[in-house]
Amino acid sequence: MILVHRPDTETDVPAAATSLPGGGGGAGGPSGPDDEGGSGSGSGRAAGAAPLTPAHRRGWLPQVLRGATAIPLVLLALILVALAVKAVPAIRYNGFGFFTRSIWNLGNLYAPLVTGHGVTHPPGAQYGALPLIVGTLVSSAIAVVIAVPVGVGTALVVVEKLPPRLSVAVGFCLEVLAGVPSVVIGLWGVLTFGPFLSHHVATLWANHIPDVPVLRFFRGPTGNGQGLFTSGVVLAMMILPIIAATSRDLLRQVPRDTVDGAVALGMTDAEAARTVTIPWVRAGVIGAAVLGLGRALGETIAVAMVSGSLISGNVHSFYSAFTTIAATIVTQLDSALTDVSGLATDTLAELGLVLLVITLLANVGARMLVKRVATTALPVGRGI
Repeated sequence: MILVHRPDTETDVPAAATSLPGGGGGAGGPSGPDDEGGSGSGSGRAAGAAPLTPAHRRGWLPQVLRGATAIPLVLLALILVALAVKAVPAIRYNGFGFFTRSIWNLGNLYAPLVTGHGVTHPPGAQYGALPLIVGTLVSSAIAVVIAVPVGVGTALVVVEKLPPRLSVAVGFCLEVLAGVPSVVIGLWGVLTFGPFLSHHVATLWANHIPDVPVLRFFRGPTGNGQGLFTSGVVLAMMILPIIAATSRDLLRQVPRDTVDGAVALGMTDAEAARTVTIPWVRAGVIGAAVLGLGRALGETIAVAMVSGSLISGNVHSFYSAFTTIAATIVTQLDSALTDVSGLATDTLAELGLVLLVITLLANVGARMLVKRVATTALPVGRGI
């Protein structure tokens, strides 16, 4: 009998007692599936070698993909830090009044530079972002208010009412509209669509709304096509494909049996859509609206062309000229580069920082709202 020494038990065990069916190990015993070249289990792997773990078997690709997921966060942090560092002189000079003032004046660029608040600047330089912030928020709100109902309604018609071929055609048109460059939409808006809205659409209510303080904002001259109303409608058209396409994909995931059951229990198609279909996808619709809001907040060229570019002045009418943060950055960059002190470009960096913060706050608020809505029970309608 051959004795095998096991270090873990420090006892001599007969080799025959350690042999298992199908496993190698004993002298002259059958080779197991893990043995190489018919040798025993002790000769298949070098002595003292660590066993292969599942992570080793997967290789390096999961680690690379895991690291790639951090790239958007790193880029966002770098943009935020770069804007903050560039905007430090403007923040010191403008102070909190930057958010309450309405004037935008680069100062006397031909006079000798002076120093104030520890920042070198041209004499008379003053900057206020209140009209820009208000214009950005109001125009984006108008766009979302118009685009969300139209986009969701379009998606409902495409999914539930149109024949398959016509549904594909409408979806193709939405995708094409989403790919139209902003400058083309802006040119069309300032030359054709804006004058049409001002002369033939806005006049339907601008002269007939009661003259009360609450509704006075919507009264008055409708202008020639450049203003808040035209910009809001143009922005709505730009974000409509995003909302409609996203809502269409969400509605296709609604179980058809649930909708048919609601109709079978006595609901009309409108009631089934309002109480079953829309609540089923409402979290996704909110997410689609936030995507459109982010596009509207940051839209630049089209708004710069149809807004009228009124920087130093508050919006007093639904049809008056205005501007947004993004449009101001693109229209004022050329003149800001003539400021040798650099304060004007630093102020534009501060504007960019404000716009980025507004966008982040909108997305965080939307995520909280989506989380709250997604955890509530699905409401049911009459007859269920």
